[in-house]
Amino acid sequence: MAQISWARDELLLACALVMENGWHELRQNDVRVLELSDLLRSLPLHENAAADSRFRSRNSVSRKTTDIATAHPDHTGGATKGGRPTQSIVADFLADPEGMLAAAQALRAGIASGELHSAPAQPDEVDEDGESTAREGRLLARLALHRERDRGLRNRKIQQVRRLNEPIRCAACTFDFGVVYGPLGTDYIEVHHITPLHVVGPSETRLEDLALLCANCHRMCHRNYAGEAWRTPEDLREKMRAARHAASPAS
Repeated sequence: MAQISWARDELLLACALVMENGWHELRQNDVRVLELSDLLRSLPLHENAAADSRFRSRNSVSRKTTDIATAHPDHTGGATKGGRPTQSIVADFLADPEGMLAAAQALRAGIASGELHSAPAQPDEVDEDGESTAREGRLLARLALHRERDRGLRNRKIQQVRRLNEPIRCAACTFDFGVVYGPLGTDYIEVHHITPLHVVGPSETRLEDLALLCANCHRMCHRNYAGEAWRTPEDLREKMRAARHAASPAS
């Protein structure tokens, strides 16, 4: 079969396993390798690749754990050719082990619930270079975007804001579609998860977990930049203030 590159989601799960194993590789007869092989073969990432028994087989999963283990800076032997994505995931785990393990656990929870398999692909779940846009990979980003585009959830959020007598405007830049476009823009707004799913897990979305955003700010909150791909409205306001300050003439 043609070689299929490992997605960020798959590397995340494999690296979590290696880390929990003391940064040692796992042999193909290890029950944890068998479990991960079955899990990876079930993911909705590579179309019908799992029809081939060699796809993410126990042997290939074991080899990938070797790639990950030998990419660790404390490894004393020669490193295998795991590629840049493998080196990147190892670096991310070393920089934020708790956060990355939480992302892996959230991904597993979403897989176990079945919700990740039912969420349709979203056009902007990958960035401009075709890479996964979020720390936790493509699937949780897909689920978050799918939820944020749920018309019923959006309408309930708008109703909540109305009950609080607050304006229907962007929480980051305060843009109000109704003010600018009149009746055409009345109540037009998007919603965004304030806390990413890799932190809270794929639990039921509460209205308090959502913020109203204009389309531009929403895209900026999800844009992959400097290793991060999730921002709160407050994060975005800070970046906007910094940009305005940098652009203003020196006093």
